[in-house]
Parts: sequence; structure tokens; C-alpha cells
Amino acid sequence: MRLLSRKATCNTHGQDSSYFLGWQEYEKNPYDEIKNPTGIIQMGLAENQLSFDLLESWLANNQDASGFKKDGQSIFRELALFQDYHGLPAFKKAMVEFMAEIRGNKVTFDQNKIVLTAGATSANETLMFCLAEPGEAFLLPTPYYPGFDRDLKWRTEVEIVPIQCTSVNDFKITAPALEEAFQEAQKRNLRVKGVLVTNPSNPLGTTITRNELNLLLSFITEKSIHLISDEIYSGTVFSSPGFVSIMEVLKDRNCESTQVWNRVHVVYSLSKDLGLPGFRVGAIYSNDDMVVSAATKMSSFGLVSSQTQYLLAALLSDKKFTRNYILENQTRLKQRQQLLVKGLEKAGISCLKSNAGLFCWVNLKHLLSSNMFDAEMELWKEIVHQVKLNISPGSSCHCTEPGWFRVCFANMSEETLNLAVQRLKSFVESMNNNRSHHQLLKNSRRSKSLTSKWVFRLSFDHDRESEETIAR
Repeated sequence: MRLLSRKATCNTHGQDSSYFLGWQEYEKNPYDEIKNPTGIIQMGLAENQLSFDLLESWLANNQDASGFKKDGQSIFRELALFQDYHGLPAFKKAMVEFMAEIRGNKVTFDQNKIVLTAGATSANETLMFCLAEPGEAFLLPTPYYPGFDRDLKWRTEVEIVPIQCTSVNDFKITAPALEEAFQEAQKRNLRVKGVLVTNPSNPLGTTITRNELNLLLSFITEKSIHLISDEIYSGTVFSSPGFVSIMEVLKDRNCESTQVWNRVHVVYSLSKDLGLPGFRVGAIYSNDDMVVSAATKMSSFGLVSSQTQYLLAALLSDKKFTRNYILENQTRLKQRQQLLVKGLEKAGISCLKSNAGLFCWVNLKHLLSSNMFDAEMELWKEIVHQVKLNISPGSSCHCTEPGWFRVCFANMSEETLNLAVQRLKSFVESMNNNRSHHQLLKNSRRSKSLTSKWVFRLSFDHDRESEETIAR
């Protein structure tokens, strides 16, 4: 008899992915400017640390909220006691208003249709439990966030079928790719329950275009399936084209009275836009009352603490602060992204043109020893162990082409980012020098070989002429 359950012993969590293994290597030897200047720099973690000073300033100026007081009186006991898992009404109201503000108030959200969860991880898994049975499938465009193999599949036993996107069109979603993925699922005897996209994309750092969103809505309408739009990076869009939420497209298409209205669901979180992953604040937004009801019940397994809700309700309700924060944070993200891109360009490295997120999708194909994923892993290991940078290989994101890497830029100081770029630049120069030296040796050997053959041929011809002379 087994002592542990099948779930406890199964190997589908994804912890052995290079995405997570890179974190483990970093934790063994983390970079520190003073204590460990030769350590590994963490560029595989999508954290936003660029605007902490704005948050800290607000906390310093709003000590009632941070001290769990109301009108100068402590409400600690009230917050410490049990709260309904529906969430604090004041926080839900502030949350939906903040979501609308990020979207330029082009759409509004009903606080009665939002479900609070312990981060986007919990939100996405909860939606899987609500929308699909074990063995059914969701389609995801590649490349996609490596954590989805854990979040969507591990406990739910829902399958992921990739929508194969390529660099030919900058990894955009196409109608043939959607249909091909749907047919692939059917070949595997998998019932497709929906499509899940991240907008803006993780790992691409790009927003999904309005044309793609219209294509997705038409596809799920035709197939009578769901669409989940994970929009946790919606507030990080720093360049044009701007962010277009799936809710805006639904509204523009007048879908309110159609069946598709209830089959579109949005996931949101404060982990990226506000840089608060440790606060564990996520949300599901759905127009389907049954989904909202079921997800609310499930949320009891991953609640957001009352103290967190109270504090953030006050912060998000400060419209002057949120307006300034959104704009300033986007400005800082743009500056930091440009710093990375220009630094990589000087090293002869190109990136996919991006306009959002906390990372760049970097093309290192020219550094591969061959156009194979084994060569990508070899290069990744060199970068982690020799260059001392943890970046995420494209294969961990299920990219169809070897040589792409996700490189994060917002979880470190500007000085550390400059050091990381310099390390990578030195590595590329070293590789180019080694290849040049190798090519010179190769050419030298080839030249010697040709010379030997030429000398041999001359000698052979001379001997033959001598023999012919004697014969005459």
C-alpha cells in the first residue's frame, strides 16, 4: 500500500523545468553588490521593484491605513476576526475601479462579479476547476508562461494544447494556428473547453492586437468554448499600441445579449502593476453568475487577508495617487526597458519589439552551436554558470524555435542591470573571438591540406613527365 497519494507523488508539477531550475541555481549563489559581487544575477523573475518608493511614500503619509486604524481608532480586532470569503466590499469596489482606470475607463466592472483569490495563480486554477473536467483541454498560444504547466494542470488534471505561434509574424495568433491546435486536441481525443491568453503577453512583453482579440472572440463563438484573458500586466503597458482589454472588444461588438458574453473571463492581480506579489492579491472577473458563485465558494481555500484588503482598499481609493502611480510606473518601465534593449544592441543582440511587461524576449539564436533545443540548453547552462545570469530559455516557455530567451529587467537596480548587460556583452565577445580563432585554425588546416595536395600533384606530374621522357 502506498503511503502517499498519487497527486503527492506525480511528476507533473513542472518544478524540474529549466525555468524553475534557474531559480534554484540563483538561490545557491545570489548576487549581492557588497557580499557576493560575482554571484548569479536573477533575471528570470518578473518582479516590479521600480516604484516601491511611491508606495512607501503613500504608506508614510497614510498611517491610519498602514496602522489598521479608522478615524484614528484601531480596528485591529475587527480585521483580525473571521471575515466572509466574499471579501470586503470597500476593497472589491476599489479593485474594480482601479481595473477600469488602467483600461482608460473605456470599460467598467461590477464589484458583484469579481472573486478575490490569493494571486493570479489561484485565480487561473480556480477557473480551470470551474470550466473543465480532468482530461479536457485549454488551448494556449506559444510561447507561454512556464508556470501554467503547474497552475492549470497539476491539481486540475486539465490538459494544455499549444497554439503554435512563430517569429515569422512576431508570434501573433492566427486563424490557421487556432484551428490546427483545435484539430490536434481532437486527434488526442481531448474535448476543448476554451482558450487562455495572457494580454500583455508573458513572455513576449507585447499587447495582443485588437484584430487578434476579434479573431479569438470569433473562434470561441464558432466553437462554443470559453476564453480566459489573463490581464495581470495590463498596467505595465509603456508604449504604443496601447492596451486593449477583451472586455472592451466585447463591448464594442455589442456582445452583452449574446451567449459569448458569459464565456469570457478575466484574471487580474496586483502582483505586477503594483509590484506586490507577496501580498497575494488576485481576482477573477466573469459575467457568468454560476462561475462567480462557484469560484467564490472555491476561494475559501485561498483567501486574501482582511488586513491586506483594508490597507489596499485605502490605497486604491486614493485616485490622485493611483493616477500618478500608473503614469510614473509606466515611464520608469519604459526607461528601464530601453536601457536593456540598447545595452543588448551594443552586444550584437536583438529583441522582439515590445511595449509592455517586465521583460524582453531576446534572440540569441546566433550564439547556438546548432539550431536544436539541446544547443539552447547548452547555451543556457553556460549563461547561468559562467556568465552568472539566470535567464529563462524559450523551451521552458514552449517556444517552437530554439534560441529565444526571456530576460527580466524590473527586479533589480539600474547598476545591477548595467552589470548584467556588461557580463553578457563580454560573453558574446569571448564567443566571437573563440569562433574567429577556431575558423582561423580551420582555414589554416584547410590551407595546409590544399598545399600538401598541390605539392603532391606537382611531384606526381613531374615524376610522370620524367617517365614519359625516358619512354620516348
